[in-house]
This record gives sequence, C-alpha cells and structure tokens, in this order.
Amino acid sequence: MQPLHIYNSLTRQKEAFVPLVPGHVGMYVCGPTVSGESHLGHARPYITFDVVYRYLQHLGYKVRYVRNITDAGHFEEEGRAATDKIAEKAQLEKLEPMELVQKYTNLFHWAMEQFNTLSPSIEPTATGHIVEQIGMIEEIIKAGYAYVVNGSVYFDVKKYASNHAYGKLSGRVIDELLTTTRDLEGQDEKRDRADFALWKAAAPAHIMRWKSPWGVGYPGWHIECSAMATKYLGAQFDIHGGGMDLLFPHHESEIAQSTICNHKAPVRYWMHNNMITINGRKMGKSYNNVIKLTELFSGQHPILAKAFHPMTIRFFILQTHYSSTLDFSNEALLAAEKGLKRLMDAVDGFYKVEANSVGAKEAGTDSNLETKVNSWLSQLPVLMNDDFSTARVLATIFELVPVLNSIKDGITPAGALSTSTLLHMQTTLRLWLETILGLKSIQAADQEKLQGVMELLIDIRKEAKGKRDFMTSDKIRDRLAALGIQLKDEKGGGMSWTLD
Repeated sequence: MQPLHIYNSLTRQKEAFVPLVPGHVGMYVCGPTVSGESHLGHARPYITFDVVYRYLQHLGYKVRYVRNITDAGHFEEEGRAATDKIAEKAQLEKLEPMELVQKYTNLFHWAMEQFNTLSPSIEPTATGHIVEQIGMIEEIIKAGYAYVVNGSVYFDVKKYASNHAYGKLSGRVIDELLTTTRDLEGQDEKRDRADFALWKAAAPAHIMRWKSPWGVGYPGWHIECSAMATKYLGAQFDIHGGGMDLLFPHHESEIAQSTICNHKAPVRYWMHNNMITINGRKMGKSYNNVIKLTELFSGQHPILAKAFHPMTIRFFILQTHYSSTLDFSNEALLAAEKGLKRLMDAVDGFYKVEANSVGAKEAGTDSNLETKVNSWLSQLPVLMNDDFSTARVLATIFELVPVLNSIKDGITPAGALSTSTLLHMQTTLRLWLETILGLKSIQAADQEKLQGVMELLIDIRKEAKGKRDFMTSDKIRDRLAALGIQLKDEKGGGMSWTLD
C-alpha cells in the first residue's frame, strides 16, 4: 500500500509524508481570532485538521497538535487600517478585552464540541506568549532584518527577499508587492510598503498594551504564530495548516521571520484548505451572508430554510476534498442531511443484526459479494493515504449501504458473508466513521446531549434532597415525568432515568 502522501502548498506537489522524528508528528494550525462569534468559515479548517489529527493517530504517530487562540494584535495591513481587532471589538461591546476574549473563546470551544472535534494537545494564547514574541523580534533585529521606527518594529521584506525565496509559498513577486500595497495608516514609517509589523507602538487610548524594549505596544499578528509554534514544536516541525486565506500575508510572513530567527525553514509540509462560498458567492459582510455557527445550528439566518445539525455540517464538509472550493446552500445541506441519515440508518441497522445469526450458514456464503465487500474495505486506507481524500472514502463506504440494508432487512442472509467478513465490516465501519471521520448519527449525538442534561438535573436533585429541599426535588421529578422521562431513586442514593 502506498504510504501517506500530502499535497504540500510550498512545493505544489504531493509528497510522501516522512516526519522529522520517526513515530512523532508536530502539527500547528492557526486558530481563531476571538474578537467575535465563530462563523461558517471557521468550521472547515478545524473539521479538516481534526480528521488529519485523527488519521495520523490512527497510523500510530504520537501527534502534538498545537492550535492557538489569537487574543491580541490581529491587525491586517492589507486592505484596512492597522487596528487591533480585539481592542476594537472590546470597545464596541463595552467589555474588558480579556472578558471579550473569554466570551468568544468559550463559544468557539462549544461549537467545536458540537462538531465532535478533538481538543488540540496544546492551545496557547497570543497574550500568554508576549515574552517569547519580544525575544524573537530582538533576534530578528540583531540579525539585521528588522528596524525600529517611533516605537514600532517592522520586518525588512526587501532585504529578506534579496537572499531568500520570499513569495515561494504564495507565489507573490516582491516587485509586485512593492507597487500594489495600499496606502494605509503607518505606511510612511516603513522603508518599503511590503514591510510588515512585528510590534506596533500603542497610542495612549489603546487598551491592550505591553512594555517592550521599543516602548509600550502590542505584537503583530504574524509573530504570534511563529513564537508559539517555535516554543511548542521547535525550530522546524512537520505540518502547518490553515485556510487558504492565510497563505498570504500570514504564512508567508511566518516563514520569513521564523527562518531568520531559527536559521532554517520552519515547516516541512504546508497544508491549506480551500475557501467556502454561500450560494456561489464569497462569504462576507458586504454580501450579508456571514452565517454564525449558532445561527447555522438554530436556523436563525435569512438565507437558511431550517436549522442544521452539527453532524450534517461535518458530513457535508467531508464530502468534498479539503483543497476544493465548497459551496454551502440550503439544497446542498438538505441533501447532506438526507445522505447522512441514509448512511447512519444503514450502519446502525447492520450493527443490530443479532450476533447469533451472524455467519450461521457459512456454507451458503456468496463469494462474489465477499470479494466486493473486502475490496471496498481495503480501499479505505488507500484513498485516505492519497492526501486525506475523505470524499472518496465516504463514496466508497456508500457502496456498502445497499449490502448493509439488505442484511438488515433479511433480503440477503447474514450467512451470505462469512463471520470473519461480517466482523471485519463492523469493526472497519466503526473505525472509519466514528474514530477517523468523527461522524455520529444525529440520533446518537442528540442522545449524548440528553444524557449530559439528565446528569446535570440528577446532580441538582441530589443536592436539593441533601438539603431537604423536597419542593425542588419533587418539581424536577414531576416536570420530567410530564415530558415522558421517569426518574427512579435507587439504593445507596443513586438515581437512574428512562425515556418513555
């Protein structure tokens, strides 16, 4: 079988994946800027790299997955004035910056839980690594690739490009950058328009500010990721992921500053998921089509006909290769919802086939069917090793759906497949759907939520009974009974529940 191959954005070709340290993988993915509520654009990269994380672990690698939280300094020097997004939004919402950050970080984590994504190994914050960022900037200045102006520090792109391959990742040409960069606030401080800020001097009214050797200020967006990736993954690591919108200037800048500071290119394999569109249009405020994840889950958005379950969204995203553009529409999501239900109903029904009927008549096995089933199952790792082709994996699993339904409905006897093939099909489907692709049936996902709510109510009721607050205890029991949920007190103070 061909080993795992990854399309490397840096070399623009698929390459066999060989980690720096055998058996270990270091992976960094740019996390959200928590200046507002997570939207649909956040769903694709974090679901994509969740599957990458899951599959690398399945292959036996010990993975350190670092995904940061940008809670300061995310200002863009292309297309808008260099203002700190966190500080700006905190003033609008009349919150302390860290209060705002915590609010939207909590919402982001909640949304990721709905999507059934695994938590990263480390989730560092930009504000927690100011010391490391200052240290990197000092090294870049010492090397002669940055300069200080009025308390701000800028990276000298033209000097870097004179003896490094600046623009290799994004395909940008330095001369074009110098002539096309827009006139923005602070541009007159720079030696060249293409230079980017490593540190910005803070105006007196700026509410997010730290002391530095160059005066009070705040970090640039790009240096944050370089500092956190270096600290937790080293001067060079295996995989760096993110959306294609980050390719320039963010990732290009990361390469430049990390290369100067650490004396080597920071990343072996660059992976970028492609963009999403809404009904064929780029998602953006100007089109009034930015969909927050809470709106997606509730259906409370003008372009949505109904609410969509997080598992439907996850399934829909995985039906398209991560490197292809993905268009969201009501019709496409409804089709995904129907497809996921068809798949999970078939799989769940097959799982329930009684064990004593499995392989009961091996003499009657259908050799042609056996060959087909085993061929489909054997194709799954082959397809996934081809640059994480989740779409082709799902398409192949769907080939099994008629077989699963036929066995479930008794049309094809369980004995038509050998015991070993039936068990192989069961374990393989569980592995790929649940463990690697992270999919659950919507019914199972909702059952987990109900279980969590019931555990909370049982804890509250136990506490009330412990305080002899029988009014609250009885109210919880009676209200649940009215909803068809029966609570049962057990010996030893325990409680259980059943759904009528």
